Amino acid sequence: MREFVISRKRIWKHRGQSISLIFLIGLLGLTQIQCSEAPSQAPTATNSPTVLTKSGPHPAIALASDTTPVMKVSTPLLASNETFTKVAKDAMASVVNISATKRTAQSQENPFTDDPFFRRFFGEEFERRFKQPRQQPEQGLGSGVIVSDDGYIVTNNHVVEQADELLVLLGDKRKFPAKLIGTDPKTDLAVIKIEARGLPTLPWGNSISLEVGELVLAVGNPFGLNQTVTMGIISAVGRANVGIVDYENFIQTDAAINPGNSGGALVNLQGQLIGINTAIFSRTGGYMGIGFAIPSQMVKHVMQSLIGHGKVIRGWLGVSIQDISEDLAKQFNAPDTQGALVGNVFSTSPAGLAGIQRGDIIRTYNEVLVKNPTHLRRLVADTTPHTSVPMTVFRNGKDVTLSVSIGEMPKDVASLTKTDPGSIQGDHALAGLTVEPVKTGQTTDGQGVVVTQVKPASPAEKAGIRPGDILVEVDRQAIRSVKDFEQLANDLKANTPVLALIQRGKGTIFLTIKP
Repeated sequence: MREFVISRKRIWKHRGQSISLIFLIGLLGLTQIQCSEAPSQAPTATNSPTVLTKSGPHPAIALASDTTPVMKVSTPLLASNETFTKVAKDAMASVVNISATKRTAQSQENPFTDDPFFRRFFGEEFERRFKQPRQQPEQGLGSGVIVSDDGYIVTNNHVVEQADELLVLLGDKRKFPAKLIGTDPKTDLAVIKIEARGLPTLPWGNSISLEVGELVLAVGNPFGLNQTVTMGIISAVGRANVGIVDYENFIQTDAAINPGNSGGALVNLQGQLIGINTAIFSRTGGYMGIGFAIPSQMVKHVMQSLIGHGKVIRGWLGVSIQDISEDLAKQFNAPDTQGALVGNVFSTSPAGLAGIQRGDIIRTYNEVLVKNPTHLRRLVADTTPHTSVPMTVFRNGKDVTLSVSIGEMPKDVASLTKTDPGSIQGDHALAGLTVEPVKTGQTTDGQGVVVTQVKPASPAEKAGIRPGDILVEVDRQAIRSVKDFEQLANDLKANTPVLALIQRGKGTIFLTIKP
């Protein structure tokens, strides 16, 4: 059972009863007051100081005597306060309240319709009239950010999905109906539009250069409380594998999260939009100090594609990839576990045409060091199709430089295949495996053997092999028949790890089987 639960609930309003959205973000922080002592003589016993505080635009300390220690509020604090108020004012003007209405059909049941007497006396028409579905409005609340002065607004997909009507409330209390321009569930982003001109907008910030510890403000409409501002810091950047959406590169904050902030703005102290608030980690659905925002670089890419094409156009490489464990790094003589291991290459894909091979470790993409498969997927997806990109792969102990012309992701390919290699432990490499010849159509080239049984607690089972897998290679040697498999198994030495290539479904992965 996971310690945390991703809370991303949309709760609608039934007949005037308000229900919350949990997908939001806010920030909490502290300002520093600097204290100093005036260079004076120590106070005497007959002159005990009484320090009185006075609040106001320019805080001061009232002194009992000239020899009393002095507390001063530093000038930077006043400047920071002015910065916060200006940034908050500009951000509030650009953040809107979104009301999404969904109409659902609900049948009206009547106890008399089950009575045979009433059905006989009034007929079937009576029963049909009472059971006729009626439209019941449900309403959800969220936030959005104006990104153009002619009415385009960015919000979360989960705020507007399945909504029949959208109503936008501006910071100046004006209301406008909105139409949906496009959605992208893979990033949980959506774009809507209102018919208005001269609207206030926020300048875009560079989310790539963000650093942990930066002060940020979050603006949204928690619990329907319009124009709410909170403050905090950036807790982490580049958060992935959270399990919220397909493409994850979240900004993590210590935001004070509350329902209704979803789709709101995360801004820096320069007043720039650096993220769209989207989700929280929570055991209970409430704030627990861990919130996530979609970075502005990703938001801009998705927004421009939705406005320009009505869909998100993403780059496509055409490989299945996986993480590199320490054992796999040893098998491939890789210097470390950085990069993405290629398990399969589609022959007619950009990767296949560029010469990328199964077993290559993609180390750099467009001169950017690849951290892991998730990182590579984001880099490829953000690349404009038909762009030529230099890549470095680690192959047979050395780096090989290739140039790949990135394609457009086909409609039938949802994402690059990424599979989990599972636990890799055991004592005798291929012991406990039962195989049979592949059937026609199971593989593209008719090679390999199908695993029919895996002995419990065997090295193969511990490595993650399961019935139905197709064993394609053992130690980089192709298996063309059951006889090949038996011969390779007989030639294995005891206590020697085996590198196996497995086809599972439409993808292939490498597994290390340790004896």
